Amino acid sequence: MSDKTASVADMLARLYAQSFGGKASGRYRVPQKLLREMFGVRRLYADDIERLHRTLFERGYLLIDMDSFYVIMSTNSFVNYRRLSHDAINEVSE
Repeated sequence: MSDKTASVADMLARLYAQSFGGKASGRYRVPQKLLREMFGVRRLYADDIERLHRTLFERGYLLIDMDSFYVIMSTNSFVNYRRLSHDAINEVSE
């Protein structure tokens, strides 16, 4: 992991708790252009994004690629989701 990736991941994680965009804290989106500026590069490659994704995940956040922007969410957001069971799969496959 590069120092720049760690630095950007730390900044993105800290922003999750900051108030902006009309919300006190929580999920947010980052345009590709702004992410490139944060890295100080003209182009981000797939391996750059993968490194950032893994680094954020280690910090408890997800980076979701939405083509023209990225979403940052806490992994805790998914704790209360319904759990899929074999019984549910069997119901819809019959």
